[in-house]
Amino acid sequence: MQKSKFKTIEYFLFAVVLLLQLTLNSCGKKYSPEQLTYIKGIEKLRHEKDYSMKNDSDSPFQRDKNVPFHPLNYYSVNPAYVFHSKLYVYDKKDTVSVFGTKGEERKIIRYGYVTFNMNNNNYKLNVYKGKTGSGEEYYTIWFTDKTTGDQTYGVGRYLDFDLSRDTNYIYTVDFNMAYNPYCAYTPMYSCAIPRKEDHVDAAIEAGEKKYH
Repeated sequence: MQKSKFKTIEYFLFAVVLLLQLTLNSCGKKYSPEQLTYIKGIEKLRHEKDYSMKNDSDSPFQRDKNVPFHPLNYYSVNPAYVFHSKLYVYDKKDTVSVFGTKGEERKIIRYGYVTFNMNNNNYKLNVYKGKTGSGEEYYTIWFTDKTTGDQTYGVGRYLDFDLSRDTNYIYTVDFNMAYNPYCAYTPMYSCAIPRKEDHVDAAIEAGEKKYH
């Protein structure tokens, strides 16, 4: 009886291992060599960011010792969430108000927008031009989507944007690189709240998830 029981467990474990191998093989065939290289690159960046967040003196976890560090949470890297677009610069670059999570009003320039098609639906996101406290210019995308407040941080997520002087340049809009602002980890920080027009009416299941 005991021997039969062990045999049953042995068959069960064999079936589990076989199923895992088949799953891994099918996943491996899903992506091209270029995509697999891309996935490994994003995963490497995530490990590097974990190290930086844990150890750098200016990280939110070093500045607020009340917040314990654990590796950041992410969706699995998915090349399907990488898009390409020109930057469509607004003829009139309005200065608009953006509010921080502590209620303060900020002024920023609505510079242009990028577009992408996901699940046969067209979307656009604004690109904003601002200045740091030290006066350096930066460009950024802030957005919310149907995962916001559920699987992802309730305020929204950010994408860095590096401006090219080539007006015909094709930008990569990579939602696997979407990240949380520092206020997602500690209330010590205030961060910009994406405007209503920067809501994507779809679930962008890519990039960083909620931390807590």
